[in-house]
Amino acid sequence: MDLVDLIQEKRFLGQEFLAWMWYKSEERGGTVELPNDGDILVVFEKHMLLEYGEGDTSEKVICRGLQTELKEARAGLLLAKKPEQARIRIARGDNEYSVTLSAGTLEFRNVRLPKTAGTENDGKDPEGLEAQILERIALLEELIYLVNELFRMFVNIRCSQEWNDELIKIRQWVSEGALQQ
Repeated sequence: MDLVDLIQEKRFLGQEFLAWMWYKSEERGGTVELPNDGDILVVFEKHMLLEYGEGDTSEKVICRGLQTELKEARAGLLLAKKPEQARIRIARGDNEYSVTLSAGTLEFRNVRLPKTAGTENDGKDPEGLEAQILERIALLEELIYLVNELFRMFVNIRCSQEWNDELIKIRQWVSEGALQQ
């Protein structure tokens, strides 16, 4: 089996991760508790791409709206559509990130990092520019760490006996969302 086939075969895991993370973000009003880091903010906003079917017969639906108005996307989950891509805002402390996360490969797109103090560098100060670049790298590493920790949390639940209970809660959350329309 080559890499492309393996990615296609395992893409459901990323789709389940996005659905689970969306549920977790709404479970406590936007906060998710990471085991070693405490609470972080996770909010799904503006844009979600859902997929239905597989292979040549798959269809994609784009749902747009404010963070509280992704009702169409939530109703899509009830109809067995799977999240393929989502715009997510993640915050820890004073740092707020925005990223579009692709389910198939967990690829980051349209990353928006927090503003930094060194953004006014006019390019004349090489040390200031280097510091600015290093700060941006550190912020990107923090975003990667937070998404990895969320994924680690998901995989630990997904591979345990807790998954059946979690799945019941997710299904209830999806059904309640469909009733609110």
